[in-house]
Amino acid sequence: MPLMLKGQRCLTDKCPVKSKKKYPPGPPRKRRAKLSDYAVQLREKQRIRRSYGLMESQFRLLFKDALRMKGVTGDTLMSLLERRLDNVLYRMGFASSRSQARQLVKHKHVLVSGKIVDIPSYRVNEGSVVSMRENYASNVMLEDSIKLAKAIDSVPGWIEVDFEKRNGRIIRLPMREDITTNFNDQLVVELYSK
Repeated sequence: MPLMLKGQRCLTDKCPVKSKKKYPPGPPRKRRAKLSDYAVQLREKQRIRRSYGLMESQFRLLFKDALRMKGVTGDTLMSLLERRLDNVLYRMGFASSRSQARQLVKHKHVLVSGKIVDIPSYRVNEGSVVSMRENYASNVMLEDSIKLAKAIDSVPGWIEVDFEKRNGRIIRLPMREDITTNFNDQLVVELYSK
């Protein structure tokens, strides 16, 4: 399954996941044993963690925050992951991957409600305005990312984006229905509740 870690490569026919081979890379194996419940839960947690580009300790802290909040823990966890500043930039289309968005934040090219924020894990709130700094607004990489975002029309409904002004506003907090990727967050909850 493509994790979309490298931007637009998996949107073309060159995506390695879409190849016609029915076996994994590497030397041939005899027979694969059936995965245990723990292995299935661990794989799902690793898939979510890697697609958002988090370390294990960061992911565990986010899970603890989701556990303390009201509501379904899995849905809250996915909402917290979506509200990270690097993910919001990626969802707005100002970066072609989450790692590129993280780099934009670390290099202080991003403003949140008029203030420079250089923490990728910064949690945006409802009504926050995320914009690019003036000196980066005409960058070639930013323009390429915006062209790609316009072509595939990937901006979610909880974000309102103005590509000409290079900013976006959080209309409402993301809910589980807004996340289009098919993550099974219930398996992560079961894994951490052991």
